[in-house]
Amino acid sequence: MYLTQEEEDMSNGEYGETIRKSMDILIALGEIYEASSLVDISSAQVSGVSYKTIGDAGLEYLEDLASDKFECSNVNSTLNPAGTDLDNWETFGFPHDFSIKQNKIVDAYGKLGINTTCTCTPYLIGNVPKFKDHVAWSESSAVCYVNSVIGARTNREGGPSALAAAIIGKTPMYGYHLYENRIATLSFEVNTNLKPIDYGSLGYIVGKQIGSGIPYFKLKNNPSNNDLKTLSAALASSGAVALYHIEDITPEYENCEIEDKITISENDIIETKENLSTTDKDPDLVCLGCPHASLEEIKEIAYFVNGKTIKNELWVCTSINIKAASDRMGYTKMIEKAGGHILCDTCMVVAPIEDMGYERIGVNSAKAANYVPSMCGLDVIYNDLTELVKFV
Repeated sequence: MYLTQEEEDMSNGEYGETIRKSMDILIALGEIYEASSLVDISSAQVSGVSYKTIGDAGLEYLEDLASDKFECSNVNSTLNPAGTDLDNWETFGFPHDFSIKQNKIVDAYGKLGINTTCTCTPYLIGNVPKFKDHVAWSESSAVCYVNSVIGARTNREGGPSALAAAIIGKTPMYGYHLYENRIATLSFEVNTNLKPIDYGSLGYIVGKQIGSGIPYFKLKNNPSNNDLKTLSAALASSGAVALYHIEDITPEYENCEIEDKITISENDIIETKENLSTTDKDPDLVCLGCPHASLEEIKEIAYFVNGKTIKNELWVCTSINIKAASDRMGYTKMIEKAGGHILCDTCMVVAPIEDMGYERIGVNSAKAANYVPSMCGLDVIYNDLTELVKFV
């Protein structure tokens, strides 16, 4: 892989150990995938944030990197969700030792120059690359969204490689950074109108079928941005989809139409939705916001619960930025008055909810329904908001 003189100097340690270690990761990755060179990136999104997933070894690694004095990259970089609400972990009952170490992890990222706003929807809070920008993103649903809906170019980075790219401001030029690797591989025609929750079921079906391929969709109705967020998350979690195209919707669809197609029926959607639940009992905790809720979604929740008293516990997960807007609009007060809570920085998948007394988790996210049983060991109920939240 070709390196400029500056890149060679970085690799040789002339800019410090953190830069050298980061270059080692990028060079190794580039050589594995036969990249021709490194390419400048306009933004990064870094996973490997929750103490639940990286543990003490990850914390030690990050603190070691952060101990080196170096000039931080100017690349716009954000973090994936953490394992707790960083500011209000005591209020919501997160374990003490877990929470202390979680905040240390985020502090280390901050010293490395990464924005410590923790969210899986960075495109809702200002980390928004342009069409055809090269970026280094690692959260699977965000990768899928930014490749497909925005048309920026990223591979499915791991946490260490995304962090290395954020520090250096470059990533290896291979995979989805190349136009020829962004062409659809299989077409899916949906012959029914989709409700918001159906986009999760659709993504789950197609992800299972196509694996790491690139699907091309023909839909009967136009999806909203929230629907595309839901579809991206399900595609990325049930398979390894990093890019899709939707006819007349996504920016690169015109060069990708395929004649052979698979038809998705209403029965396929209904059956998948039913099969993603592991119990028919009511949830004791309803967790919404996987991926993190937008302001429009919080508004919908607020008006649904307004003036009522929630029987089961309700968490709405979002970024601190969206929470601030919700506060100003009065949505937070409406949800809290009904007995619910808006949590920042975290989500049900990477939080230690299995240690917090819950047994059955209600979600309106196919991604969460797919992950909660394996990552948290709890039963999951996958359904609409209106069916999950119970009132006194």
